[in-house]
Parts: sequence; C-alpha cells; structure tokens
Amino acid sequence: MINYNPKDWITFIFHVHKADTIRALWPLMLSVAVFSGVIAFLELNYLKLAETIYVKNIGMMHNLLGFVISMLLVFRTNTSYDRWWEGRRLLGGLTNVSRNFAIKIKSLKLKQNHVEFFDYAIPKYAFALQEHLREKQYFGKNSLLIEVDGGKHIPNQVAASISSRVFELQVSGEITNEQLIILNADVQQFTEICGGCERIKNTPIPYSYSAFIKKFIFIYVITLPFGWVFSLGYFVIPIVPFILYVLASLELIAEEIENPFGEDANDLPVNEICNNIEKHVGEILK
Repeated sequence: MINYNPKDWITFIFHVHKADTIRALWPLMLSVAVFSGVIAFLELNYLKLAETIYVKNIGMMHNLLGFVISMLLVFRTNTSYDRWWEGRRLLGGLTNVSRNFAIKIKSLKLKQNHVEFFDYAIPKYAFALQEHLREKQYFGKNSLLIEVDGGKHIPNQVAASISSRVFELQVSGEITNEQLIILNADVQQFTEICGGCERIKNTPIPYSYSAFIKKFIFIYVITLPFGWVFSLGYFVIPIVPFILYVLASLELIAEEIENPFGEDANDLPVNEICNNIEKHVGEILK
C-alpha cells in the first residue's frame, strides 16, 4: 500500500509512480492515437466528408452512451472499493481479536509454556492467513510448537491447535468452564474472519460484466474520431487517447483493488498489519 500525503497536489500531478495506469495503457493509447490520425486524414483529405451531415452527427450517439458508460464505471469502482473496505474491516477485526485474546490469556496467569505457545500461535495465524490469501504456504519459524501439513488449509490447522490448547487447559483444570466459553468465542472469530477474507478473494466480479465494460469502452473510444474530426480536426489525435486513459484507468483501478490482499501498490497493508499483531501480542504476553 502506498503511503502518501493527500494534500500534496504537486506530487500527485507530476509524479508517475509504478501503480500509475498510464504504464499499462500507453501501448493501447499510442495505437488509438495512430488510428485517430488515420481516420482524421481519410475523412478530411481523402474522403472529403466534411459536408456530410450524417457523419457529423455521430457525436449524438456518444452523448447518449457517455452517460451510460459513466454509470457503469461508477458502479464498478464503488463495488470494488466496497470489497477493499470490507477487507480492511476484516483485517482490523483480526488485529482486535488477536489483542483481546492475548489480553485474556495474560489475565489468566497461565504457566510459562502455555503463554509461549499463544505468543507464537496468535501471530502465526495472522501470517498463515496472509500467505493463504496470496495462495502461498506459511509454516512459521518454530514448527515444534505447531506442526502444519502444507497440503491442507494452514490457517485452519493453526486455529485448531489454538482451540485444542484452550480445551486442554479446561480439562486440566487450569481454566474454568466460563473462561473456556469466553476464550472459545475469540477462537471462533479467527475462522470467521478467514471465511470473510476468502469470500472476497474467491468471488470476483462476474466475467460477463467485466468483459462487457471493456468492450464498451473500446468501441466507444474508437468511434469517437469519426464524428469529432469535423469539429476538432487533427486534435482528435491527443484527445481520443486521453479519453481512453480516463475511462480505462477507472476499470484498471477497480480490477486492482477488488482483491485487496495481494502485493500490488494499492492493496491493503497486510504485511504491516501482521507485523503489528506479532509486535503487540508479544508486548502483551511478556
């Protein structure tokens, strides 16, 4: 995730960072500029269509479709941002439940070996979930405390180990039934947060919807020079690619943030959140 000052306009305007959509769109923008130049040359110098009123009125279609495409893009970006924000809320919930669970473990005055287990297990769940959402595997630094099978769902294995240790404490009489219920509620939240994150990751925007928007933008842009060349002349060469940049950038941004758990520039700071969980849990359980 990019850390920035929202009040620094100069940096926003003149700095091109690695997440800027122009890096991905410049080949297509260049192609559209060449296409617009060819259409302008043919209509103005070869086909002599300047007096053909029907061709000049093609712009009426763009006035109507411009409203439609703007509504589609607004819905698309809002939907993606909702997924991004829900992911942030889930990770915030993971931070809170990790801290609360650690505070309760600290308050129980358990034996040192149990405290060391939870000091290791709670952050391990966060890191295991991080790698799981990125389709990777996390085994941790100390496999003696929690052994995991790489062929299975690792966050579930870590949560199962935490749950087993909590029930062992109750069986051995180190915690009461009431304390077991309280601790078990926190353990359940770990898996609920994991399920919420998996729902976001594994449920992309429907293919037909995403494909339609891309086709709509492309057809809308490549038909602009036909009607605009009579009023703009060769200025369609820079103007049409700029319109493509604006419309296609919204779609690219929506694509990037709809799965917020990756390592792209605009994704959530998952690494930082997991590191903070490890740091704060360690401070609590010292």
